[in-house]
Amino acid sequence: MSAFDWVTQLLYVAAAVCFVLGLHLMNSPASARRGNQVSTAGMVVAIAVTFVLVIHAKTVTATGWTVILLGTLAGAAAGLWMARTVEMTAMPQLVSLFNAVGGGAAALVGINDYVRLSSGHLAESVTVFTILDVLIGAVTFSGSIIAGGKLQGLIDGAPITFPGSRAVNFAAAAVGIGGAIYMLVTPSVPVLIIIIVAALAFGVTMVLPIGGADMPVVISLLNAFTGTAVAMAGFVIGNWALIIAGALVGASGSILTKLMADAMNRSLANIMIGGFGTGDTGPAIAGPGGDVRSIQADDAAIQLAYAQKVIIVPGYGLAAAQAQHACAELAAVLEERGVEVSYAIHPVAGRMPGHMNVLLAEANVPYPQLREMDEINPEFPRTDVALVIGANDVTNPAARRPGNPVSGMPILDVDHAKSIIVIKRSMGHGYAGIDNELYVDPKTSMFFSDGKAALTELTAAVKTLVG
Repeated sequence: MSAFDWVTQLLYVAAAVCFVLGLHLMNSPASARRGNQVSTAGMVVAIAVTFVLVIHAKTVTATGWTVILLGTLAGAAAGLWMARTVEMTAMPQLVSLFNAVGGGAAALVGINDYVRLSSGHLAESVTVFTILDVLIGAVTFSGSIIAGGKLQGLIDGAPITFPGSRAVNFAAAAVGIGGAIYMLVTPSVPVLIIIIVAALAFGVTMVLPIGGADMPVVISLLNAFTGTAVAMAGFVIGNWALIIAGALVGASGSILTKLMADAMNRSLANIMIGGFGTGDTGPAIAGPGGDVRSIQADDAAIQLAYAQKVIIVPGYGLAAAQAQHACAELAAVLEERGVEVSYAIHPVAGRMPGHMNVLLAEANVPYPQLREMDEINPEFPRTDVALVIGANDVTNPAARRPGNPVSGMPILDVDHAKSIIVIKRSMGHGYAGIDNELYVDPKTSMFFSDGKAALTELTAAVKTLVG
């Protein structure tokens, strides 16, 4: 190995070390920003080394360089534009788009290398990694597009099935696996194309029957798929940086998927096969009846202002109303009066892992106030007021009873608080498609309003009524 090769490999190792350290620093909100910076530095090094390798190889024509540079500039411009303009409420859709781009790009790398080498002798290892890369990457590409469409509302959030949909799903899987076995024996570009089409079809038929309630888990799973596809592409072209980066994303995504499924008390197989969740438009399943008591801003403000301890429970309604800054302002006003304020964060609140944490961090809510479910639940019995903002299924006491779609799901024990105020636009149900029994609890008062407008009104009322 020449000195040039040694230096480039060492730089790739340095980039991989940055990825590992960056991922480790993201374990804590306090160091997450630094972890992002370290990971970004590693990616810059990896890209720079790759450019140097391409230049050194002298295999790219002038036309090729034009395509590479234009693609790089276009991608960088699109990424910068999205980072600055996409609202935090649309972040789950953006993550799905990134998953699709990552999986598709990894598949194209494997396809290109396989076609280039197909005229000569192909090592079995190259064929195996190419097949895995193409299968996983194509499934990720089409599946992520469907998931993003569901989250954006372009596709119905309810489980979508059609006559024979299961048969199509199994047929696509059978064709992909059968084609892969055939290619191991007889390398063939036409068979590779068939595998690609089958994998794309499987990605669509896999995600369509999954309801909106399970989208956070699906996003995490597809993220793991993206990392695995990238690692396979690294094996195909012999790039250690791709292998390590892809393995890190695949492993962390897999762990997160397992944690998310556990938080919903559902197995991954049940999520992928069951088609749980009806979306916003599905019919609600009625729960135990009871009277709903509404409340106005002045009464709610007095309860909050004279409380000793308040727990705020954010949900997707907070994100949809872009009310994180109004929420932080209300909390600051209450703290000025000596009220102890904290936030209860459910693992699957919102539409992606960490959705609530990111939103509240954007509003400069102090990290120590963001409390995970297991940590905050014991504190609800000594809480004067639990303020729920748009969180539905994750606060439904029905989860403690068998025989309904959320049975067994770990929930925030909001109903154990002395008093509950729920800010919600209507009595509409959540993605699980059942009524929330919390709303008919005698301790619960419903404040019917848009999340941002309600929080702004509450802040003004606290300042006016109690100074």
